Amino acid sequence: MNTILIYSLIAAFIISLISLVGVISFGFNDKFFKKISLLLVAFSTGALLGGAFLHLLPESKLDTTGLNGYLFLLLGIVIFYILERLLKWHHCHDDEGDCSVHAFTYMSLIGDGIHNFIDGLIIVSAFFISPEVGLATTIALASHEIPQELGDFAVLIHGGFSKLKALIWNLLSAFTAILGVIVGYILVNNVENMTLFLLPFAAGGFIYISMSDLIPELHKEKSLKKSFINFLMFVVGLAFMYFTKVIFE
Repeated sequence: MNTILIYSLIAAFIISLISLVGVISFGFNDKFFKKISLLLVAFSTGALLGGAFLHLLPESKLDTTGLNGYLFLLLGIVIFYILERLLKWHHCHDDEGDCSVHAFTYMSLIGDGIHNFIDGLIIVSAFFISPEVGLATTIALASHEIPQELGDFAVLIHGGFSKLKALIWNLLSAFTAILGVIVGYILVNNVENMTLFLLPFAAGGFIYISMSDLIPELHKEKSLKKSFINFLMFVVGLAFMYFTKVIFE
């Protein structure tokens, strides 16, 4: 097997395992983790918006792709809207609309899966340049995965998943990075063209999830003090994505 593919698969596998960071929640009782889960949801909201506007959209080079790039951004928002409506209809089509598991949990998994798939494409592209570039890219991707994956895990818990179910599904979503590596290796000459469309599409999904689902969850907090703390965590999420962009640019 080609060494480029081996290195890329190892890197993608290691990054995928970061999704297991949620295992630390098993050291806390459910009541305490539920208390802090909204804080992590606030961080995740900021990280999603920061990831969309500071990482994905600049990398998609919308200013050079013309109208097509913006269409894929809008397409991402529209598709995620349709997916959410279908998920809510499938899981919550009773008269009261009361759901034990919120549709945004599945939306988060889908959005994260697409993001991780793109990470796989980026990893294999970097290793095609050189092992050094591949390693640097892997470190850069891993740097923002740890807090983001913990935030994603908290979103699943807040949405009604059990800890074990959230851990398993978060891991499965992360493994799409390995699929991205394989697809990227096979279609290496077309990877740049693929990412030009996938990046704005994923950004559209992130924007939709954060603005349509997660921010409304934060607004449910009635305490002014707790709302302010949630806002600070939201800003921390944005700032974290900004600084990872600056440091690894």
